[in-house]
Amino acid sequence: MKKLLVILMCILATTLVSCGWGSSNDGALSNNDEGLIVIGFSQVGAESDWRLANTKSMRETLSEENGYRLILRDAQQKPENQYAAIREFIEMGVDYIVLAPITEEGWDQVLSEARAAGIPVIIVDRMISTEDNSLYTCWVGSNFRKEGEAAVAWIGQTFWDRPTLKIVHLQGSMGSSAQIGRSASLMAAVDSYPGWEIIYSASGDFTQVKGKEIMEYVLKQFDQIDVLYCENDNMAFGAIEAMDAAQRSYGVGGAITVISFDATQAGLEDTLRGKINYNVECNPLHGPRVEAIILQLESGGVPDKLVYVEEAAFDATTITQEIIDQRAY
Repeated sequence: MKKLLVILMCILATTLVSCGWGSSNDGALSNNDEGLIVIGFSQVGAESDWRLANTKSMRETLSEENGYRLILRDAQQKPENQYAAIREFIEMGVDYIVLAPITEEGWDQVLSEARAAGIPVIIVDRMISTEDNSLYTCWVGSNFRKEGEAAVAWIGQTFWDRPTLKIVHLQGSMGSSAQIGRSASLMAAVDSYPGWEIIYSASGDFTQVKGKEIMEYVLKQFDQIDVLYCENDNMAFGAIEAMDAAQRSYGVGGAITVISFDATQAGLEDTLRGKINYNVECNPLHGPRVEAIILQLESGGVPDKLVYVEEAAFDATTITQEIIDQRAY
């Protein structure tokens, strides 16, 4: 029995390592960390192409070769997993915590614990909502309201001669900064244009599967749809699948004008093909930006509290393959 128990324990240990749970990048801190800056990163999940590019940027920049040890925790889009990850980082005694928050609300308690432990917290991508800005060191990301304003301005210019517009709105994960900002811009535009009407709105959680499911339902309910406002590329991909299956015309020259956000490689390829009419950039390459903040802090500097990323937008009638080929994501 003792021999059998030893064999079973060895098999279990091997399995855990092969699954990544016991890898050197995810375990407790050790003597191998001497000289490395240790960073705990709580990521939203892997729900979209944007998110995968964001994680890749962090991994490549904050690598051991560059003098860091990155401990990544995938929250699988559950805030409670992020709270647990931050507490784990505090217990580990990491040098910095990087948080990509799932939602804006609910961070005061756990970030107070990080502050009490003396660990700087860098917020990336989405913002948090708190009256105590001392809970985090700085934030870097996109101006999501501005992204939405670029999209609705394009819609207004394109359909300036149309007295009415019937709009389907595919929202991202509710309560996230991207959803709040992009939705607010559309709502404000609908209030400004008497003829604009949102005929259906639902959250697709930024995923392709849910984007397709929602659009399949919408196409059965409405014969006329003028604009599809998708709050990220992956939901647009799912909606495009549904429109193809239903043989509904869309994109350049089609009945349904498609608006999307993120401007990922695949999203811009669909923009070039005329499947997406207008795609607003949301840059995911935050790794170098986070590193710059850490290096500034390491040298005793004080980074700006808020750092907005400069971004562009792409029209299907003007985008070129050369533009796409020059992009890193």
